[in-house]
Amino acid sequence: MSLTTLQVQLDRGVCTLTLNRPEVRNAMSMTMVQELLTALERAEANPAVRVVVLRGAGGHFCAGGDIGDMAQARMKLAQQQAQLSAGEAVTERNPIEAVNAAFGRLCLAYAHSSLPIVTVLEGTVMGGGFGLACVSDVSLARDNVSFRLPETSLGIVPAQIAPFLVERLGYAEAKRLAVTGAKVDAQEALTIRLVHEVHADEASLDAALQRTLARILSCGPKAIAHTKQLLARARHTSAEYLIDDAAAVFARAVLSDEGQEGTGAFMQKRTPSWVPPAA
Repeated sequence: MSLTTLQVQLDRGVCTLTLNRPEVRNAMSMTMVQELLTALERAEANPAVRVVVLRGAGGHFCAGGDIGDMAQARMKLAQQQAQLSAGEAVTERNPIEAVNAAFGRLCLAYAHSSLPIVTVLEGTVMGGGFGLACVSDVSLARDNVSFRLPETSLGIVPAQIAPFLVERLGYAEAKRLAVTGAKVDAQEALTIRLVHEVHADEASLDAALQRTLARILSCGPKAIAHTKQLLARARHTSAEYLIDDAAAVFARAVLSDEGQEGTGAFMQKRTPSWVPPAA
């Protein structure tokens, strides 16, 4: 499957996915949603990939869903309603529901990925792009970033973003943003921990990205995957119920090839084999 809405680059373990519809500020069409899912599946299946970076072309990350797809969904719904009025059976799902659910499945796939996910955020961040920012493991931003949650001001609901917003910011902060139809600038995003770093220009943002990638690549890939799984469980499970399972995960890691390589490298004062050589 050739990709038409994404640019994909693989370099020394880093898979960079660039949303590439700059003429519409990288608005997320259903084609882009599917291509982002396909690209993630390919990355997860490729042992050479250690980390995924998401960013946008043309100075913006993502301006939300493509209004063209929603217009088509409304037309399909009208056709379904006409069929029902004529006594004909309709077996397909409500097309508006289907379009909306696709954004949720996209965010969930990236949230559950065993690979580290890094977002590089500039300009507009809305809709599915906001969701991807919320589920990423590391979020780096330019000082021109603008997060928008305008759904309630338009009389609609941020249905698929809401769970990830609560997960990222907590219930109280998510409520505040939702009921005010919020617009969040870079400094506020940093204050509420929506992003982890803010940088004043492209050069410093790219330098921060390289530092972050170097730190990720210095860690054992399997250790990262198992740690992400354990952290995900810890969100909803009391520590007392995780003690034995966590101990088993630790023991398997210590005895694994990766664990033995890492501890051996530490004792021998050398770099572990999984760290890429300097460019």
